[in-house]
Amino acid sequence: MNRQQLERMRSGKGFIAALDQSGGSTPKALGLYGITSDAWSSDEEMFDLIHAMRARMMMSSAFDERVLGAILFEMTMDRAVDGLPTAQYLWERKGVLPFLKVDQGLADPDGGVQVLKDIPGLDALLTRAVKAGIFGTKMRSVIATASASGVRAVVGQQFEIGARIRSYGLVPIIEPEVDITIPDKAEAERMLLDEILGCLESVPVDSPVMLKLSIPTVDDLYRPLIEHPSVLRVVALSGGYPRDEANERLSRQHGMIASFSRALAEGLSVEMDDTEFDRVLDGTVASIYAASIT
Repeated sequence: MNRQQLERMRSGKGFIAALDQSGGSTPKALGLYGITSDAWSSDEEMFDLIHAMRARMMMSSAFDERVLGAILFEMTMDRAVDGLPTAQYLWERKGVLPFLKVDQGLADPDGGVQVLKDIPGLDALLTRAVKAGIFGTKMRSVIATASASGVRAVVGQQFEIGARIRSYGLVPIIEPEVDITIPDKAEAERMLLDEILGCLESVPVDSPVMLKLSIPTVDDLYRPLIEHPSVLRVVALSGGYPRDEANERLSRQHGMIASFSRALAEGLSVEMDDTEFDRVLDGTVASIYAASIT
């Protein structure tokens, strides 16, 4: 692991930009940006458009030292920004740590949760990620009810795969998302906290993980994780909250920083000229940054 990069993530002030929309979520992301489905006739053209959107955000003057990291889709890692491979551009031009989404989506619901689908070719992907200069990875599961066995299955799988990722010198972002709409969210989060603390007992301090969690119902619930020596950083997903509400909730979680996707791109449009685009993105970055440094 690159010690300079580790220290940047451990002590830097800022947040992580989630730019990892994949095939299923790309049309919606493009639609919110003002590009409708009649603008492309193939997946390749669709991914060209989403890459252009992401590259525009990365190259914006607002995408600056307030952004600690950026989570990329595999196809984004394989492409270039301003003439450089994406991960290289982020670190060398912006000082932003590149992460790679490595999961292949969710398995069908079972026991109130959705674990990760199998990830064929994970080792080959991790080898490519290391070569490309990726700092860490990200994978998302979902918890939709306060089921002890379900939460245990989600967390156990995440940490098992996380150990493989750590063996490549990468930092895994473990993301067991609790659905923000469920009535027993607070109970599910207490179960999640206990399961994660148990799994962290086997994670060495010099090979840490990161955690990406829904903003908890009980403020500062995750302080034990934020302060754990085997956890590099705890970040928050917006979970569907509008940006202002997500920021307000996050600001009450001391030491937790944002990793927003939809909330980050909110208000941006393909029709904007660069001055307006940078102005709107700067306002968004400023608000998410402020909520992340409490």
